Amino acid sequence: MSVVINTNFAATVAANNLASSNDMLQKSLNRLSSGSKIVNPSDDAGGLAVAMKLTAAASRSSAAATNIGNAISLLQTQDGVLKVTGKILDRMGQLATLFTDPTKNSSDTSNYGLEFDQLKTELANLAGTQFNGQTLFGGANLTVHTNEDGTQAATLTAIDLSTDTSSVSITNLSSITDAIKAVATDRATNGAGQSVLGFASEVLSVNQTNLQAASSRIMDVDVASESTQLARYNVLVQAGTAMLAQANQSAQSALKLLQ
Repeated sequence: MSVVINTNFAATVAANNLASSNDMLQKSLNRLSSGSKIVNPSDDAGGLAVAMKLTAAASRSSAAATNIGNAISLLQTQDGVLKVTGKILDRMGQLATLFTDPTKNSSDTSNYGLEFDQLKTELANLAGTQFNGQTLFGGANLTVHTNEDGTQAATLTAIDLSTDTSSVSITNLSSITDAIKAVATDRATNGAGQSVLGFASEVLSVNQTNLQAASSRIMDVDVASESTQLARYNVLVQAGTAMLAQANQSAQSALKLLQ
């Protein structure tokens, strides 16, 4: 091998290797400090694009689950009103039966009628109950999206409590029993809606977990594996630094030949 002064090929190669090792060491440090395998888009451009879409889908799933939870709360509030309505109708049925008692005088029946009328007013009040400004009864059907991209939805059937209870009369017991049947059907309708939304919420929760796991496999760094790589790059940098120093010293031999 020729002994030259102008060009130190060994030192150039050692410097290149050292630069490469140092670059990998910095990348490993960045990954461990950030917890992400993809610190810069150039690390995995395709993987970054996929992970962004998965993360966005998981976020939409979370938002859809929140909407479903709010809809379930609305239905629970609605059912609470229906439950109270049923109790009121039960009492009105008792009053209607007592009203027909032939042993009661007009003052007694008038008292029954007074309570009946007050309960009927309360039924009208209940029919106007709202949830966060949303009318619980007498409005239109509600459509609740049940997946993250809005392509699936559950329809909550509107319930008209006023129509179901407005015709009750203390002199017509069958009108009260009919109202009780209607409210019972309303509660069944409400329960069906809660059941559907409950299953939809469960599916969204599972999907969100799976989307987050898929994104994690792309984005999150394996600390154990990366720590091993960090130790390797540390050794390479130290070795490269030592060898560069040795390569730089090798040119000194040429000077000795000139003495």
